[in-house]
Amino acid sequence: MREKRTVQSSIFHFFADHEIGRELQAISNGLDSHPEILELVAADLQEVKVNDCGRKGLPVESVLRCAILKQYRQVSYEELAFYLLDSHSFQAFARLPLEIIPKKAVLQRTISRISDVTWEKINQALPGHAKAAGVERGQVIRLDSTATDSNIHEPSDSSLLWDGVRVLTRLFEQARELSGGESLPCRSHCRRAKRRMCSIRHTRGRNKKAALYQDLIQVTRMSLSYIEPVYQALAGLLADPATCTAWLTEVEHYRVLIERVIEQTERRVFHGEKVPAREKSFSLFEAHTDIIVKGSRDIQYGHKLNLMTGQSGLVLDVMIEAGNPADTERFLPMLNRHIQHYGKAPRQMAVDGGYASKDNLKEAKAKGVKDMAFHKKKGLKVEEMAKSDWVYRKLRNFRAGIEAGISYLKRCFGLRRCNWKGLEHFKAYVWSAVVTHNMVRLARLKPA
Repeated sequence: MREKRTVQSSIFHFFADHEIGRELQAISNGLDSHPEILELVAADLQEVKVNDCGRKGLPVESVLRCAILKQYRQVSYEELAFYLLDSHSFQAFARLPLEIIPKKAVLQRTISRISDVTWEKINQALPGHAKAAGVERGQVIRLDSTATDSNIHEPSDSSLLWDGVRVLTRLFEQARELSGGESLPCRSHCRRAKRRMCSIRHTRGRNKKAALYQDLIQVTRMSLSYIEPVYQALAGLLADPATCTAWLTEVEHYRVLIERVIEQTERRVFHGEKVPAREKSFSLFEAHTDIIVKGSRDIQYGHKLNLMTGQSGLVLDVMIEAGNPADTERFLPMLNRHIQHYGKAPRQMAVDGGYASKDNLKEAKAKGVKDMAFHKKKGLKVEEMAKSDWVYRKLRNFRAGIEAGISYLKRCFGLRRCNWKGLEHFKAYVWSAVVTHNMVRLARLKPA
């Protein structure tokens, strides 16, 4: 059974007398002041099988600390495994059991089991500690939105069709290996599909591109047509039907996505339709990806985030949105979440101009917000928002600080791009970055 805490760690583990070593020690002390979060993490790790005999696996405490280390230093699992072997400060922070240095596969398997819900609950426990330490009271807050990219290339219809052909070819090769090298009723069209994709990219003229798209779609449909014959042949060659079912399940997952890409390509290229974003696929591998366009700025492919921070710079809350909702629609949900967490509305709020509306101002005042500052007034008067021009200017200037906070999260804690796979892991990645940021922030505000 997996232990929650490390019973006995090495006496030779110590923190280096260096800025990073001292910061790790302060973060470690902060984690020690919240023993209740180990119960949350332990619930997620119960599903990871640990044998009754032999080693008991990494303690829950070590898994959580390794996850924070990974986000804090922005290293890969392979690099994390090396630093845990090489660095005394990392070993002291991770509190690994005696003679246990985890491999990268163990680290990935255990850290990825911590859910986004657990990370969120961990983050909710931190403001109480910050309030008790006199660091953050949650009375003056600021709100803004940003976006985190999924780990995909910039999508186009031609590149997605090419992705579909090569993925199907890979699955057919996998079926051939499962069958022991037997010949299966399929062919590889990767070369032809790649050439058509490259030709589309470098061709000018709608009619010329349409002819190339027609051929690329035909090649993709041919690859799709091999699925049923290959499955029938594989079922006849293998004695274990579960293997065939597992292979077919993966193929069907991609077949649905590829058919959607074909449909959106035909609608756009041949019928001249403007396909709505909610009906598009932007990736075969990260199907949850949304398109986010903020004004006339660059297009991003990932998920929109609404972040709320306090005077201390701590991220008090974050919401990972579905689609690209308008900021005005997400103001009240964020305010309601804050009231739910703190028991009352903040005294003052400073938010981006995108959230500004008369209805939002009216609702905020009704819920108990005394002073409100929208970065852009959008027809609202200062006397309607705050009690004086001076207060409004102070809050507006205070709001600008969240821009630096978002930049810091993206540069130092990996919030620019998520390289974890799947929607649930995307959310867990974002929350783990937020929790790590807050732990570091608390350590710097209240050093050991």
